[in-house]
Amino acid sequence: MIKNKTDEQWMQLALRLARRELGNVAPNPAVGCVLIDQNQHIVGRGWTQPGGRPHAERVALDQAGAKAKGAIAYVSLEPCSHTGQTPPCAEGLIEAGVSQVVVGTTDPDPRVAGKGLKMLEEVGISIKTNVLKKESDDLNAGFFSRITRNRPLVTLKVATTLDGKIALGNGESQWITGADARARGHMLRAENDAIMVGIGTVRADDPMLDCRIAGLEHRSPLRVVIDSNLEISIASKLVQSAKQIPVWVLTTSDDEARSKSLEDHSVKVIKVANDENGRVDMEKSLNVLAQHGVTRLLLEGGSTLNASLIRASLLDRLVTFTAPGIIGSDGLSAIGSLGLENLEKMPRFEPTLTLPVGQDMWNEFRVIY
Repeated sequence: MIKNKTDEQWMQLALRLARRELGNVAPNPAVGCVLIDQNQHIVGRGWTQPGGRPHAERVALDQAGAKAKGAIAYVSLEPCSHTGQTPPCAEGLIEAGVSQVVVGTTDPDPRVAGKGLKMLEEVGISIKTNVLKKESDDLNAGFFSRITRNRPLVTLKVATTLDGKIALGNGESQWITGADARARGHMLRAENDAIMVGIGTVRADDPMLDCRIAGLEHRSPLRVVIDSNLEISIASKLVQSAKQIPVWVLTTSDDEARSKSLEDHSVKVIKVANDENGRVDMEKSLNVLAQHGVTRLLLEGGSTLNASLIRASLLDRLVTFTAPGIIGSDGLSAIGSLGLENLEKMPRFEPTLTLPVGQDMWNEFRVIY
């Protein structure tokens, strides 16, 4: 006899579905939904579609049709209760006649924030909440950050040697890590809404910052350049490919002629307030990105940009790919000066993942503030 699955097992499936378009649904959250009948047969499943619509519940309900009546809905995030470009998902579940809704976590968006659950309860639908809450919260940490902190979740990705170097002293960096680690790095790009570098990295490497995994090229993220003085070259790969993959340049410059030249090449130029050093203010830059709907930001900058976000306590996660090699003190470091005067101020991290990837090591951390 096959044992019935638990609520946690069904929610795991909903979370796996939600991850399918992670990094491709901004400004909305990535949500998964599974509908099962009284015999524990799946009658519908869905996940948030590219661009954030249709929502997971709508996809699952459309798939289930009349079979949704009396079903149990497992949803990784509280069903929405407001009318936007689509009707409320809570209303759709009610109209379909589901008997119970099991929710991973509640939605902090003030337009929802418990209202979706209340709509369901008011018509007699049974509710169960916080099933795999930690995993559900983690999945949509970027969306939650945009709503509650007015900035995206920021993940720094670095590929280094054992002694923390990202390049030789002459700038040569291709390739420190192997093909497997680079492929995983490209998956990180696919899972984020935007990728950020500084103008120094653009000048040194002339990167494309796209996703080069077969079949996922369309998942290349928005590319953001921090360029205080608007120095980016029109001939750079980023500018030349801006019609195909969006490029935004965040600057403090008032050079209208330069801005127009970039905009003529489909680059979006955004004026941002400067910090005390006259450079682009990083916190305000993140605020601007959040206001434009960015929920997950991958940082692939050089040591200066990396250090600036760490000094400002704006980093949330760290992903490192470490190659089994050493460059030495004349190499370029992954992190610039943090100005530390005692060890008590040293940024600390909580390890969450350690795995071999080819000949390299893949580590993930959460920042502890």
